Amino acid sequence: MKRSKSVLAVLIPALASAASGGACAQGQADTSAGMRPAEKREAADQQAATLAGKMTPAEKQAYVFGYFPPLSKDRPADMIPSAGYVPGVPRLGIPPLRESDASLGVANQIEQRKGDVATALPASLAIAASFDPDLAYRGGAMIGAEARAKTFNVLLAGGVNLTRDPWGGRTFEYFGEDPLLSGLMAGESIRGVQSNRIVSTVKHFALNPQETLRTTVNARIGEAALRESDLLAFEIAIERGRPGSVMCSYNKVNGDWACENDFLLNQVLKRDWGYKGWVMSDWGAVHSTVKAINAGLDQQSGRELDKALFFGKPLADALAAGTVSSTRLTDMNSRILWGVVSTGLISDPVPLTAQTIDYDAHARVAQEVAEKGSVLLKNEGDLLPLARTAKSIVVIGSHADVGVLSGGGSSQVRSVGGAPVEIPLKEGAAASFARVTWHASSPLAAIRKMVPNASVSFVDGADPAAAASAARKADIAIVFASQWRTEAQDVETLSLPDGQDAMIDAVAGANRRTVVVLETGGPVLMPWLTRVPTVLQAWYPGQRGGEAIANILFGVTNPSGRLPMTFPASEAQAPRPVVPGLAAMKEADRAQKKGSTYGMIERSLMVDVDYPEGADVGYRSYLKHNVQPLFPFGYGLSYTRFSYGDLRVTPGASPKVSFTVTNMGKVAGSDSPQAYVRAGQRNGGSTRLVGFQRVTLAPGEKQQVEITIDPRLLADFDTKANDWHVAGGRYPISIGRFAGDAALTADLTIKDARIHP
Repeated sequence: MKRSKSVLAVLIPALASAASGGACAQGQADTSAGMRPAEKREAADQQAATLAGKMTPAEKQAYVFGYFPPLSKDRPADMIPSAGYVPGVPRLGIPPLRESDASLGVANQIEQRKGDVATALPASLAIAASFDPDLAYRGGAMIGAEARAKTFNVLLAGGVNLTRDPWGGRTFEYFGEDPLLSGLMAGESIRGVQSNRIVSTVKHFALNPQETLRTTVNARIGEAALRESDLLAFEIAIERGRPGSVMCSYNKVNGDWACENDFLLNQVLKRDWGYKGWVMSDWGAVHSTVKAINAGLDQQSGRELDKALFFGKPLADALAAGTVSSTRLTDMNSRILWGVVSTGLISDPVPLTAQTIDYDAHARVAQEVAEKGSVLLKNEGDLLPLARTAKSIVVIGSHADVGVLSGGGSSQVRSVGGAPVEIPLKEGAAASFARVTWHASSPLAAIRKMVPNASVSFVDGADPAAAASAARKADIAIVFASQWRTEAQDVETLSLPDGQDAMIDAVAGANRRTVVVLETGGPVLMPWLTRVPTVLQAWYPGQRGGEAIANILFGVTNPSGRLPMTFPASEAQAPRPVVPGLAAMKEADRAQKKGSTYGMIERSLMVDVDYPEGADVGYRSYLKHNVQPLFPFGYGLSYTRFSYGDLRVTPGASPKVSFTVTNMGKVAGSDSPQAYVRAGQRNGGSTRLVGFQRVTLAPGEKQQVEITIDPRLLADFDTKANDWHVAGGRYPISIGRFAGDAALTADLTIKDARIHP
């Protein structure tokens, strides 16, 4: 895809380079200068193997399990409060691994490191909604630069789990429901992180779409369907980003824990995909020693959170007994070192002391993501952009006077500017490490700056009558509505909490010129939609969200985001109309209330969750069954109009489609035309996104777009032959603005083909 030039694209790696200019640990000499990519990969293989061969048995055993600093009793001198730490081997120049969460910035949950702030990106859904791989890369480069400057060399980023159910607590950390979009955007983000010569993970491998009972749920799905959906997203992300490590998930997949799942780790990841890096466990996801290691797990992470130090003395015992071979232990270390070598970390270790960060430059990246990722869902009567001649505006709800909401859990960033609102949890799985947190970016202040001569007031929205009264007196009412999501807990309903639906109804009844801004980590129901002329989906918009939202509302920025997931019209449209396992968990909670903890209850339950939709995730299922959602995947409005024409199809092993996009309106804007193909032979096939490209055009400007189609997107996975099968024939292709739209159509003729997995 076309990569736009950007000052920040040059600036961020430069910042990382400057950061590394401080005092650094001694590393290995870089011998890869001037090599071609294939030569660099071969050199990384050789260097990793050579280093592993020089390690003593004790050093090898020490490098395959890590500490969880908040609970660690044996605290090495260079360990800091963070997600994880693995001691290095100084005599060989092998660095310690200093690990930090996560995908949206350098996390500092509940302020483990007092006073340490970082740039907070918007939700990954906003990055996905931009349909801009270049922006995903630059966002990753930015957070990677900050991680390095803070002396971290492993960023636990790269979440690529597909959104199968709309309830997911961590949905905001991922890139939506489509394997191509998710894989590309996650891969570019990973590539950006690792451009700073540190390691990024890709996670959570695999089929980990829910938080309820996440440590005991058994996800059940057929192999072909899994390969064509969730695993394909991981495969694309790994090909694109080449992450140093893969993090396996908590759950079981088809009966085996993901972190001791031979099919996932040995057969798919290492054999079929040829992955050379290491598999680290999620924190608390290890259940054995011999089985896990022989099934492909290379490193136990956060050992204090597991039931035992499985990779400690039990590993030494297994080596002595011959149930784990010394060859396998060397392989585990070689894989870890491949990640350290291939990313450049071995030859350019992170600084030993924290370096200066240009937070202003990084904030501009966060704001760009918020602006490009916000999705205009409705704009009846062209209410937006708002005129700056308005005399009175009332801003209502969601603490918009002081900030914007963020998602919770391990990805929580303590952002520059602080947290003006922080609400501790009184109960639930996330209570120990998450707070409901707002970033200090006030939409109210940003709106006042846009209209300095207007009267702009704020009402908290807790009382619908008071909100309606204030709206009745204003020219414009801007309602901020929110729903918080967090790791470890799923939302139990798609309705807005705390009576916000009733409040929006009351405001819309009082003022026809009402704008609703949604700060959510996934889809919500909108029972008031027909009575509200304008809706902007802002997700969790990051530390410059207030400024970004104001720019969109007043036309400084033309909205261009497109939904990376389907918004259902009702909860009944979800493939599982209730959160799987929630009822069982609540029943167990009631039965064990006295003297029990959530963790005890969760560990006592095992729930099977079936995924009968298979590879037909999200829009694929909606289209197959002719179900009309509230808003479809890929949907989003603009302040201008675009037309498509001149569709041409070029057959071949990697088919191409080209067409023109023209800005028919009066203002500049960006569009993300999407190519869909009806493909696959199993169960009648499905409509699949096979390509997209973001374009920015001046009024009247025209641009040709060319998309190369990955043939795996046209194929069925043949489990007997263990390969992809593209059946020869004619495939209908459409170019549209969202899933189900067909502005242009043609047929694509394909020859029968087989593709290595």
